[in-house]
Amino acid sequence: MELRCNKTMTVKAQRDYALVRAAIETGSQQAYSELLSNYRDSLYMLMYKMVNDPYEAEDLTIEAFGKAFKNLQQYTDEYAFSTWLFKIASNNCIDFLRKKKLHLFMIDKDFDKDNKAALEFNDNCPTPEERIFTKEQSKTIRGFVNQLKPHYRILIELRYFEELSYEEIAEKLEIPIGTVKAKLFRAKNMLQSIMNKDIL
Repeated sequence: MELRCNKTMTVKAQRDYALVRAAIETGSQQAYSELLSNYRDSLYMLMYKMVNDPYEAEDLTIEAFGKAFKNLQQYTDEYAFSTWLFKIASNNCIDFLRKKKLHLFMIDKDFDKDNKAALEFNDNCPTPEERIFTKEQSKTIRGFVNQLKPHYRILIELRYFEELSYEEIAEKLEIPIGTVKAKLFRAKNMLQSIMNKDIL
């Protein structure tokens, strides 16, 4: 699908539109990086306000960009890219909170495997198509990930490429879960710094 430029766009919206076109038409890593850099902090703050947890906010921020980049061809200039991105992020976060609340409710009520609510919860789990890192996205991001020091790179790979939970990573690496969260937080910040340097 070819995007058409809306003449009523603001300067910022036109900038984003050009980046979206470059990302779609040429697969430009720089375009993806600039889009991420332009909105990462503000999107993170939105996620943090919604979940009140820095680690979950970081994960939700990355998920939002992953979903947006995966579905970039669905973007139209009817709205600013930032509006479209934040809508994706908000909806994803609402789904996350709903599933988390349902999961806690199920634990509290000690539902068994035959319970209808339990089955509905399982049905709401992401499909393979909805995973935040498709093969194409992996290729785009891996170049940046590979620039990290090994002990940070492994955390990013386990969390976002192998999609392990914090608990599973802690068990696999034989380190406390608090250490996993702290190091992963630093790893994501370093990854962002690498991306920013790449577009300067």
